[in-house]
Amino acid sequence: MHFFLHMSKKSSTFVPEMRKIYLILFLSVLTLSAVSETRWDHITMRHEIRVGWGDQLFESLMWHNPTHITSTMPATYSEQYKENFHHYQHYWIEYQYRFAHWFGLGVMLDGSGVQWDDVVRDGQGVEISRVPNQNFYNLVLMPTVRFTYFHHEYVNIYSGFGFGLDVNGGTETNAQGKKTDIGAAFDITVIGVSANYHRWFWTVDFGGLYALKNANVIFMAGSRMINVGLGARF
Repeated sequence: MHFFLHMSKKSSTFVPEMRKIYLILFLSVLTLSAVSETRWDHITMRHEIRVGWGDQLFESLMWHNPTHITSTMPATYSEQYKENFHHYQHYWIEYQYRFAHWFGLGVMLDGSGVQWDDVVRDGQGVEISRVPNQNFYNLVLMPTVRFTYFHHEYVNIYSGFGFGLDVNGGTETNAQGKKTDIGAAFDITVIGVSANYHRWFWTVDFGGLYALKNANVIFMAGSRMINVGLGARF
């Protein structure tokens, strides 16, 4: 689905506030890294692979069931609604190669989607027709970079980012009549924490995934703000 988003006054103040929060978290990580000590030499296991889940907070705020259905117009009046939304969240897999304790490069594949029904109702709110299983999806492929600031046998703290491509598609078409479109994708991990047990580890990441074709066609903005994952080193 190809969405044309216009920033409201409320959203224009929200973005700077989120930037301030990200900056505070990033500076906190730098402070922590300055006093950390490397106690666990897991560089002997240079390969990491992990799979995980991420939220669709952005999608659930933007695309949801209507808050109002017209019911006071004549029966000859009709209006189309998007109803019965299902947000399928993000599912992803990532591989990383550790060049050093503090630095790794990798690649990530992420998939997400939303489904709904297109419903036409008359002026009294009575359903006239319904087309189910309408949907859009985003498939992201990107190289990733990770900086690990704090090392411990049981806990690591890190930040990272990635930049790649997003394939956006679904049942609807864009202005050119195409159902599939390609845009740029950017992911940032402001802070991530891994709990380690031998070669196994569990992660929680805080950040955001963004994808757009241009300033007016935005596929994702601040999606996947929270990630949880399970991985192994070898």
